[in-house]
Amino acid sequence: MDYSPRKEADGTASLEKKWQSYWIKNNTYKVENNSQRPKYYVLDMFPYPSGTGLHVGHPLGYIASDIFARYKRLSGFNVLHPMGYDAFGLPAEQFAIQTGVHPADSTEKNIRRYREQLDNLGFCYDWSREVQTCDPTYYKWTQWIFIQLFSHYYNNFSNSAQPVAELIKTFQTQGNTGISAASTQENIFSASDWRAMNAKQQDEILMNYRLAYRKTGFVNWCEALGTVLANDEVKDGLSERGGHLVERRPMLQWSLRITAYAERLLRDMEPLEWSDALKSMQRNWIGRSEGATMFFDIEGQNQRLEIFTTRPDTIFGATFMVLAPEHPLVSQITTKNQKIEIENYIKYVKSRSERDRQSESKEVTGAFTGAYVQHPFKGEKIPIWIGEYVLSDYGTGAIMAVPSDDERDQAFAQKFDLQIVDVVDKSKYPNASLHDKLGVIINSDFLNGMEVPQAIQTMFGRIEAKNIGKKRINYKIRDANYSRQRYWGEPFPIAYDTDGIPHALPLEELPLLLPALEDFKPASGGKSPLARATDWVNLPNGWTRETDTMPGFAGSSWYFLRYMDALNEQEFASQDAINYWQDVDFYIGGAEHAVGHLLYSRFWHKLLFDLKKVPTNEPFKRLVNQGMIQGRSLFVTIKGEKNDRKLHVQIQLADDKDRLFKDVFEQMIQYDNRFENVDYQQDIVWKSDGNGREFTQLTSEVEKMSKSKFNVVNPDEVVEEYGADCFRLYEMFLGPIDQSKPWDMKGIDGCFRFLRKFWSLFYDKNGDFVLSNESPTLEESKVLHTAIKKISEDIERLSFNTCVSAYMVCVNDLRALNCNKRSVLEPLTILIAPFAPHVAEEIWEKLGHNSSINDTKFPTFDPQFLVENSFVYPICINGKKRAEATFAADAQKADIIAAALAHEAIQKWTEGQTVKNVVVVPNKMVNIVL
Repeated sequence: MDYSPRKEADGTASLEKKWQSYWIKNNTYKVENNSQRPKYYVLDMFPYPSGTGLHVGHPLGYIASDIFARYKRLSGFNVLHPMGYDAFGLPAEQFAIQTGVHPADSTEKNIRRYREQLDNLGFCYDWSREVQTCDPTYYKWTQWIFIQLFSHYYNNFSNSAQPVAELIKTFQTQGNTGISAASTQENIFSASDWRAMNAKQQDEILMNYRLAYRKTGFVNWCEALGTVLANDEVKDGLSERGGHLVERRPMLQWSLRITAYAERLLRDMEPLEWSDALKSMQRNWIGRSEGATMFFDIEGQNQRLEIFTTRPDTIFGATFMVLAPEHPLVSQITTKNQKIEIENYIKYVKSRSERDRQSESKEVTGAFTGAYVQHPFKGEKIPIWIGEYVLSDYGTGAIMAVPSDDERDQAFAQKFDLQIVDVVDKSKYPNASLHDKLGVIINSDFLNGMEVPQAIQTMFGRIEAKNIGKKRINYKIRDANYSRQRYWGEPFPIAYDTDGIPHALPLEELPLLLPALEDFKPASGGKSPLARATDWVNLPNGWTRETDTMPGFAGSSWYFLRYMDALNEQEFASQDAINYWQDVDFYIGGAEHAVGHLLYSRFWHKLLFDLKKVPTNEPFKRLVNQGMIQGRSLFVTIKGEKNDRKLHVQIQLADDKDRLFKDVFEQMIQYDNRFENVDYQQDIVWKSDGNGREFTQLTSEVEKMSKSKFNVVNPDEVVEEYGADCFRLYEMFLGPIDQSKPWDMKGIDGCFRFLRKFWSLFYDKNGDFVLSNESPTLEESKVLHTAIKKISEDIERLSFNTCVSAYMVCVNDLRALNCNKRSVLEPLTILIAPFAPHVAEEIWEKLGHNSSINDTKFPTFDPQFLVENSFVYPICINGKKRAEATFAADAQKADIIAAALAHEAIQKWTEGQTVKNVVVVPNKMVNIVL
């Protein structure tokens, strides 16, 4: 009987469909929230259900986590392995604008498609715990967590979140004199001052303390899309979705004070089982630095310019100041003569994203305000410029530029012919970079001759003594923008009273549902489409609802907790469930989420930890970033007057020699507007094959698999031809899980042949399922237990590609031994079950078992079978192998030498020669020196 995973015979279900139905019918993967077994939580970063479905790159991490979850279950753990959908977001809304299909309808359709594809691959998800972030029963608790953020502030004394209600009590009795909190509150006020304020004034002060607060900040505004975009959604001043113009615009937005948790986010990361690269990305994003806040008097004005610097020792090399173009002082200090230049420059900067402004390859730009500050030690005038490389919400939005010690300042000075003064002599440190805090201070008055570390500490003291600044710690991380002018997102559980003061809704009014809308286009004035739902926005008491919605990362910042108790209507998860599952033991997902999703999730988790809602201060113990499966792209070359250009072509349209025939091309361009202005007869090089058929030779590259690159491979098609087990094995066989690798179908036949070989171990020449109950030979046991040891160890370290190799070696060795022993092949079936669950279940049933293979125990190796009783020694003459012989493991050296010299093949080499020495390397080799 041949192995046939997908074809149906005699009206019965195919092997894989049979077992997928069995698992669903018998709730095989349903897990309880309590067990005598130890718990283990395996989690995938859940997908956004796009209309294009999965391609072969998407399941890479899912297969790895599935293997690990199955292995842990077989190893005696109660394994939670859930799945859901990150279902809110801009793509569904844009699709609704273009087609009129409601986002809820298109999202539901896409989810059904994803579920079919996931089920087709035989994953062991507990679907009873499925979450969808757009489901009101889920986003009720997203709204509740937002209310906790709104209702708490960060107390630096307790180093935790505390209720704003307690803060208000302190203000009423003591003012804010004794308060140490993460806040932007600058002014000190007394209790009587507080009590004299009206409600609006008090609200404005509280906003300076809340963990969720409203402020006017500069955002990436896309008029065409009608919404704010995150930095990673903007490239070269255009939206990644649609290529629309984006500008920096001040808007009143909700923000989250993640900066309050910066130190804890750094400190608590260290013991986690994360890669050094991932930890480094988070450290760099958080960007902790020690330095000083300094104030410079602005000439002719009763104002001071505040800057933060980590190098106060270089102050004598400060030859100009640079403000962010959005800095509030710009309009106040710009002179009449410079006003037009400054206005034009600010207009230019509005079209630039933060990523563009920080790019190393960009052209240096800036403009002079006409204003000056006074150097606090030299008394000289220092010009004030504005430049796009300084960002308004990092530090103070202004820098002290020292061009001799900073590349960007140096480039700016060279572009605008500004003075450069050397203040650090690094001649003693020839390998030091510009930014290394090494060298001897020069041209710096009282600092001259000091080593840099000493000069820094000296300047901290001088600055504070002169009352022009203070030593402090700064963080690069910025508070998270949390408002989107979209329909398809979580509504804010906020209502504004007649004075415009925000109030959180009580729990009993949650979830606040999205209103029904037919027009999803942005409303006028930069408002969300929700602004059109006037009956929903305007409340009977004169209050109004917030019309912005939450961003995509809202629902994904806590979904791992909901999986613990997904159907709970009274809490986001019961305390019993949370205390049982605790946290995620193994998390796998893309590295692109390293400084977005992971930071926000850790932030939210720490808030819930402060509120005693979760028992751990970190959500993810072990985290692995899977690599990317890349696609092979094909390009047609279009000749141009100056430069040729290449356009992607659907890989399915080319032949196996990467040729695109003209008749196929002419059909293609009828539906592809990229070629509208191409004179393809002239601008494409056409050749003729032996039959007179014209073609152009395409070029190829390996790059990210994407619909826009026409290189997507649908996993359904691969599974239809080879089966899910073969697909799973092949994705793992491609290479290490954390490395990117190209998809290439050429190797998949090897995995399919392996499954056929494994299957054939259980069948005789007549196609009958026949096993022997005889005891295995020593050699058969050795093959099995070698595989058990290798595969167990490799699964634990996530070396799945080497596991597949070990399976292949094991099966080949057993076939060579004609092994059909039940005591060998039964544990081998369990051993292969995490990788190929369908074929394992089928064989397990044929072995006579009534229960699922998932309910058995993963085999353990017996060390006695791994002890070598004999070794094959290569016998060398002067280092060159001339023969080999087998010796017992405990053979004496003298016996090995005697037998080697007596070997028939060796005697012809030693005849007539003098043997000077015989070297025996135990269990390795024999070398005869002539």
